[in-house]
Amino acid sequence: MSAKPAVRNTTWAELAVGASASIERTCTAQDLILFAHVSGNLNPLMLPSAGDATPSDPVAPSMWVGSLVSAVLGNILPGPGTLYRSQNLRFLRRVHVGDKVTATVVCREKRDEPVAVFDTRVVDAGGVVVCEGTAEIDAPTVTRITEARDLPTLIVDSVDHFGALVAKAARLPPLKTAVVCPHDHNSLGGALMSAERGLIEPILIGDPARIAAAAKELGKDLSGYAIEAFADERQAAARAVAMVHEGRAGAVMKGDLHSDVLLAEVVKKDGGLRGHARISHVFALDVPTLDEVLYVSDAAINIAPDLMTKVDIVQNAVDLARACGLETPRVGILSAVETINPAIPSTLDAAVLSKMAERGQIRGAIVDGPLAMDNAIDVEAARTKGIASLVAGRANVLIVPNLEAGNMVAKELTFVARAEAAGLVLGAKVPVMLTSRADNERARLASCALAQLYGYYRREGRPFGLEPPVAKAAE
Repeated sequence: MSAKPAVRNTTWAELAVGASASIERTCTAQDLILFAHVSGNLNPLMLPSAGDATPSDPVAPSMWVGSLVSAVLGNILPGPGTLYRSQNLRFLRRVHVGDKVTATVVCREKRDEPVAVFDTRVVDAGGVVVCEGTAEIDAPTVTRITEARDLPTLIVDSVDHFGALVAKAARLPPLKTAVVCPHDHNSLGGALMSAERGLIEPILIGDPARIAAAAKELGKDLSGYAIEAFADERQAAARAVAMVHEGRAGAVMKGDLHSDVLLAEVVKKDGGLRGHARISHVFALDVPTLDEVLYVSDAAINIAPDLMTKVDIVQNAVDLARACGLETPRVGILSAVETINPAIPSTLDAAVLSKMAERGQIRGAIVDGPLAMDNAIDVEAARTKGIASLVAGRANVLIVPNLEAGNMVAKELTFVARAEAAGLVLGAKVPVMLTSRADNERARLASCALAQLYGYYRREGRPFGLEPPVAKAAE
């Protein structure tokens, strides 16, 4: 393993008047967020817009610009061992996200050991001065050779993937949605927020007294919403399914009731919402360390799926990912190992699913497996294992071997990696939003966006925003 580059400082005795050093840096949104955390300065002019708000052009804090000067002094000239006495700066221009700047220090004067004075300047890519000033420092008096240091990795969730999906879904007409038992502030608040954002047109089904109490807690007026009175949870779930058959609802949303109560009505052979494919559930996860939404299935419905059930699970997840904008999803079929082992049945299923995708029995995606979690998600882990694949290290859809594994993966990402989760039941005649009773309003809002986009994909045969192919005229 190659040694890390070493940095040698310049002592006061070695320092020459006129010596100079520079660094280049491009300002990023993450820089502004980290600086706000460290400094406590939350000036909105200096922070990227939150969530799906109108994008802003934030100004880099002037002291962030000034801190680049200290980086040159402390890292390069004079380097390790340097300590500030004073620094003055005049700020002449503003720096914005995406701007490249160069910070330069020039030794102007040496005073009594160890004092030295530097002219300091930061210029933009065009050479225009951003800030300038003078630094008085104590230069090191002892030679130090320091190995370059790798700082711990920081995770900054600066990209709101769900916000983009919500904004896209809001361009569609509101989806008439039967909301089953919205008896608490989370379930009712999520439904009302989604309605206010133009995602759904909710029909509230449940105990009117409990719904009213939840609305009072939220400070919301329900006079503009349809309410159907059912005190019994099973009857409310059955009524939601019936409304789909009547054409009065195009989606179902779970409220404050157990998932199995709602699913029992959805999957009934007579009068339920079964379609041609096996019903499955997909978690859509906005993970801070990933550049796109991650889809995990099945973690909520099929306990120990056989091979042909997994075919439907994969296809359902692929359809949702495509509906949300992934042109060709990369599907990793998970197991404990990345090699086929007859003693581990999930590795055999994974290999068969991969081949089925190659033969067109699973459509619209690149599928590979078996893959372990590390080499499905991390490029370096895949490279270390010597796995050559279009999916390994880059999977954006994960298919788990069974419900237990899927539930653990999804909840570990949510509670350990601080991912935000939305959920949708697929394969039924209409989308079913199967959020957890502990989910907040934002998770329910994102689930409504998934339902909107998936419903459009099912109806139109293409993702929303993608124009249909133009038929060529016969020659």
